[in-house]
Formats: sequence, structure tokens, C-alpha cells
Amino acid sequence: MLEELGLAYNVHPIDIGKGDQFEAGFVAISPNSKIPAIVDSDGPEGKPYSLFESGAILLYLADKTGRLLPQEKAERFEAMQWLMFQMGGVGPMFGQVHHFLRAAPQRVEYAIERYGKETRRLYGVMDTHLAGRNWLGTEYSVADIATYPWVARHEWHKVDLADFPNVKRWYDVIGARPTVQRGMQVPSPR
Repeated sequence: MLEELGLAYNVHPIDIGKGDQFEAGFVAISPNSKIPAIVDSDGPEGKPYSLFESGAILLYLADKTGRLLPQEKAERFEAMQWLMFQMGGVGPMFGQVHHFLRAAPQRVEYAIERYGKETRRLYGVMDTHLAGRNWLGTEYSVADIATYPWVARHEWHKVDLADFPNVKRWYDVIGARPTVQRGMQVPSPR
């Protein structure tokens, strides 16, 4: 989002493998001890302003700049519903698949099957929705920006994008954006 908006920013890596997210300085910014979080040095009323939760951050930056969230109400709420789809479905379910396939100390077949099926179902919802359209909303928006990084890890949750041709087309178009390419390198994927 910051690359798309052309806003200057500084990155402060949080190594969740080492527990950096539980340090007092980070908890003051992100009480839930999760990434991402931001501090806008030029926040409302000209004072620093901190936010946590990716959806809130995206909406804040869209509001601050007047970009990447449609202004017309129906279009705005369409983008927001797909942002919430990512926040309530894609992120949590894909995240569980990632955990049980890549990080769990032992293989849990039930969890892998359960979250894997739900992940594929969500891909199907997106694929159906993206038939004949370019974006999750009516235009490229915070919904696409929030969802793309999860789809970019499709191999992590053993999904072949060829099974979801509309998602693949959407994914390829977004991935070709120079701003997205730069943003996906911050921080460098593991």
C-alpha cells in the first residue's frame, strides 16, 4: 500500500520467530502483538498516530490519501466487503494452512485437511467472483492489496493456481505492477 501510494516509510523488522512482537515498545503500538503495525509521524492533528491490524491500516491510508478505496458509496462498500472477506476468511484460513503445513511441531492431518478444504473453497469464491472482472471491487483497491500477498503464497498451502484461472489472471496482473513487486520485497519473503 505504501509503495502504491508513493509514501515515504521506514521499515522496522519484527522477528516473530524470536518473539520481538512481545517487546514493550512494539506492544505499545500493537497491543495484540501481531504484525503489521504502523506509526504515522504525520497523523491526525499533525501528531504521530499508531495503528495495528492490516485492514485498519489499509483503510486509514486510503482515507488519508483519498486513494485505493472508491469514493462512491456502493463501490466503496463493495471494496470494503472484499477487504473484510480477506480479513475474516482468507487471512485466517490461509494462515492456518501455512502453520500446519510449515510450522507445526507435528503433522496434524485433521487440521491440514480442514484448513486446506476451506482454503480451496475461498479460492473458489474468488475465482467465481473474478470471472469477467479485473478486481475484487470495481477498481484496484485495498481489497486487492490485502488479498494478493496471501495468494502469493499459494504454494505454501499446496494450491495450484491453474485450478482457479480467474484468480491466476488477477494474480498475474497484480504481480506485474512495479509497486507490488517492490512492496513484496519488504521484507524479503522467507
